[in-house]
Amino acid sequence: MNLIRGTFSAQETVLSKILWVLVRLLPGAAISFLIYYITLPPINIFSTGFWVFLFFTLLAYLLPFGLTKLFTVNVKHQNGKKVGYTLRRGTGGKPAFICLAVVAVPLVVLILGSVFSSTFFHARSYAGIIEVTEADFATDMPETEGITNIALMDTPSATIIGNRALGDLADVVSQFELSENYTQINYHGTPQKVGNLEYAGFFKWIGNHKNGVPGYVMVDPVNNTATYNKLDTPMKYTNSAYFGEDLTRKLRFDYPTKIFGTVSFELDEAGTPYFIVACMKPQVGLFGAMDVSEVILFNPADGSSTICPVTDVPRWVDIVYNGYLAEDKYDWYGTLSGGFWNSVIGNKGCKKATDDFGYLMYDDDVWYYTGVTSVNQDASNIGFILSNARTGTYKYYSVVGAEEYSAMGAAEGEVQEKGYNAAFPALVNISGEPTYLMVLKDDNNLVKLYALVNVKKYSVVVTAPTQAEAIETYRERLYQEGILQRPETPVVEPETATVTLTEVRDVTVNGNTRIYFYGDDGRVYRLDTVTDAALLLRTGMTVTFTYTETDTAGVRAVSAFVVAP
Repeated sequence: MNLIRGTFSAQETVLSKILWVLVRLLPGAAISFLIYYITLPPINIFSTGFWVFLFFTLLAYLLPFGLTKLFTVNVKHQNGKKVGYTLRRGTGGKPAFICLAVVAVPLVVLILGSVFSSTFFHARSYAGIIEVTEADFATDMPETEGITNIALMDTPSATIIGNRALGDLADVVSQFELSENYTQINYHGTPQKVGNLEYAGFFKWIGNHKNGVPGYVMVDPVNNTATYNKLDTPMKYTNSAYFGEDLTRKLRFDYPTKIFGTVSFELDEAGTPYFIVACMKPQVGLFGAMDVSEVILFNPADGSSTICPVTDVPRWVDIVYNGYLAEDKYDWYGTLSGGFWNSVIGNKGCKKATDDFGYLMYDDDVWYYTGVTSVNQDASNIGFILSNARTGTYKYYSVVGAEEYSAMGAAEGEVQEKGYNAAFPALVNISGEPTYLMVLKDDNNLVKLYALVNVKKYSVVVTAPTQAEAIETYRERLYQEGILQRPETPVVEPETATVTLTEVRDVTVNGNTRIYFYGDDGRVYRLDTVTDAALLLRTGMTVTFTYTETDTAGVRAVSAFVVAP
């Protein structure tokens, strides 16, 4: 009996130890799951978020196993009162220090990985991520007559116009709101800003999530108009949804190892909505020079998705690289090509992009525009770059002149009594002259005026209510300033024609009488100055007209005539 009792006692001891371990693991498992469900880090060693998550997970798991016994806190008393604390080594011993070492591993990886992935060790690797092609402004940029390929409207203005499109839709406005993240796309060859509807809070999601998000708004940034587009199949997954319908959570559970970058709302050629998700990968070291390596095309209606390399992205996708990443990569190229120490001390040949960008539709793609300035002198630009938002290619144009914020200040000063604010400009070609084009907005972010500022001479500023009027006035100002030479009117030698008149008509235009003579040659001869001799001309007479051609086909302007004997 004693042997059997001893056997059962041993088994009970093993089971109790296992139960003790499981009980202590449960809080760590619960905390770890909660952290993951809320923060959604990628399970990827190249993500700093993964190592932070791992640190807190290890901390949660190991706290019950002696980590708290590393140190003890003793309270000092004097005359029955607390006067301080002392920290002493605890009773945890070797197991506690092993736990501490394990918890410290993610922090060590974070620190060392960040240091050895920095520009200090890899300056030229950062600089070599992109290639920049130099191009000629006058030949590469088409001359502008009417602005139809440039999105001058910024997101605040687009939001106001977009909300107007929802104003009469009571069932939509009461339950949904427009996303604050508009995406600039090139839709069927025209610039458009698109933004999806979002649930207007948790309780609105509860009441509507079974039906989904019904549509999106498209804003025309050229004509300042907006339309609401209702979807045949509503969207189930959005940023404002909760639990399993949250867009980021759905993407994370589908792609647990991917490092997500920018998520853009776009439309394919048929108007079907997609979220375009950039997947990032370090190009230098463990964490350095994050760049887009793959793209997820996610359908928010049914939750289906495909992933493809950046080289295989469909042509209808516009935003793969966001504008801030495009600027960062150019800054690496412009400041680090000469090495790290040159970027800090010498600055020889160092240049950087200005801290904002505009959009240009060119060759059926969206391009980012931004100026380039020397790091030693930021009051003027030495050129500007265009970066393709889909392919990541760069073009550099050497155009010296005022930087964008100086031009914006000049435009605001032109109408300072109105208190308008200038939006970030675009660079256009007006009669071969590099010119900043921008909109001026009131305090309600409504577009009031268009402004043109000469890049080389930013004191040349014009404003007008319409684009066409602004361009016409600006070109006249260039003539007045001597920047452009006024074209000479070509001398047209008059010609003669002898015809028999088939019809004669007189017409009064703005109080002035004109006579139109119809000849048997099928042409019309117009006499703007009426004489007594002209009034005697009748049908059937043969007349020799001296004339010049007009802009109207078939009509000739008469300067003299002779009646045949």
